[in-house]
Amino acid sequence: MPTARPVPLEPAAFATAYRFRSVALLADAEDTPPVARRMARETLDDWELPWLVDDVVLCVSELVGNAVRHVAGRRRIGLTLRYWPRWLFVEVTDEDPAPPRLPSGDPSGLDLLPEHGRGLFIVQSLADATWWAPRDAGGKSVFCRFDVTAGRGVA
Repeated sequence: MPTARPVPLEPAAFATAYRFRSVALLADAEDTPPVARRMARETLDDWELPWLVDDVVLCVSELVGNAVRHVAGRRRIGLTLRYWPRWLFVEVTDEDPAPPRLPSGDPSGLDLLPEHGRGLFIVQSLADATWWAPRDAGGKSVFCRFDVTAGRGVA
């Protein structure tokens, strides 16, 4: 998975997004994954992007699930959705500085039986782009981008 330069704690792009929604969650709260999925689903419904709901909710579920598994204790996880007329960006932040690990090699050779290790492959398969960046204050952000016009048949 490609890496980029460190991401500031408060991204400068907030003001330039057409639409923006964010929620802070706790890694050890039992309802963190369902709250994240519900927020993504309701946000895309509000923004009238129904053709993206299933893929985005699955990606949010995988990214937040990874953060919950790898961030111990009462640490924060952030979920942010940014929408421009052509793109939807999903960002999941956590306080673990370790980079995400993708399965290596040919995806057709993946062992589909293990409990762990498929999430980022699923995200890469569904999103139009996936990457991560370290955060200035520690931790990391994992991003995925969906091309909004692709689902509507618009070039």
